Amino acid sequence: MIADVISDAGRRMDRAVENSAAEFQTIRTGRANPALFERLEVLYYGNPTPLQSLASVVVREARTIMITPYDRSAMSAIEKAIRNSDLGVNPSDDGAVIIVNLPELTAERRKEYVKLARNRAEEGRVAVRQVRHKARETLARIVKDGEAGEDEVDKAQAKLDSMTKSRVAKIDELLAHKEAELLEV
Repeated sequence: MIADVISDAGRRMDRAVENSAAEFQTIRTGRANPALFERLEVLYYGNPTPLQSLASVVVREARTIMITPYDRSAMSAIEKAIRNSDLGVNPSDDGAVIIVNLPELTAERRKEYVKLARNRAEEGRVAVRQVRHKARETLARIVKDGEAGEDEVDKAQAKLDSMTKSRVAKIDELLAHKEAELLEV
């Protein structure tokens, strides 16, 4: 019972770390990255549709991304979605593909992205701590119901705390890497 609670908490914490890593991927750096467009939704025939469902996104050069729609009738909708996004880019199309040139980031914009990365990291830390909190509640219920002794639960809580600490450290490591990437000129 206790082992199940600990392993479930570990899986949930790992998912929170993976989610934080995915969030960091969507933050723009000086280089082109297809992950920038992962969360972009296009209004396609009146329905919000993920860009990956409508087009392939490929890095063509260091700061150029090429988007090839599967359906050419979606070109204008894709362009509009990119233009209206918070990426700060202006797409252009040549009739077959959409080209997105990522401009060099200004120092001010880099600092904004660092703040955004820190906020996303804090969200990840909070998610990990919430998992710990729920697992502690479950362990307390196990003791209350008499299904396990307090010593066993204390050991499990210590393990839970060490798992939390390692996951938070991993998120901090990801954040440090992202900040270095953002501030690199």
